[in-house]
Amino acid sequence: MEEVKEFIKKCGTYFLATVDGDAPKVRPFGTIEIIDGKLCIQTGKSKNVSKQIQANAKVELCAFDAASGKWVRVSGKLVRDDRRESKVQMLEAYPSLKAMYSPDDDNTEVLAFVDAEATFCSFTAAPRTVKF
Repeated sequence: MEEVKEFIKKCGTYFLATVDGDAPKVRPFGTIEIIDGKLCIQTGKSKNVSKQIQANAKVELCAFDAASGKWVRVSGKLVRDDRRESKVQMLEAYPSLKAMYSPDDDNTEVLAFVDAEATFCSFTAAPRTVKF
């Protein structure tokens, strides 16, 4: 899991795919942290992405490192972690978000991957999958 987090952080931006009804929706994200042994992301409860995840928790993210020609896909379910400590940890890791979010605002949402697997890929090597 640490390897997955570090790869995604190195990429800076990843793309998260959700389902909206019967249509895929993809958007850029930048938050990724390990909190209490779970790979987590952050968003706002008021956003459509949050509503889509609550309706269908199955998601996939993809991060590409152009310099190495490698990418990772992480698929699984996202579940809310409403603990204040998790929100604080995420906002401390990404201080620029403090202008928009607070651990006490009832909008900040930390989501943890469960039943997840990450597949590391490249143009020159066979894929390698890890589960967590």
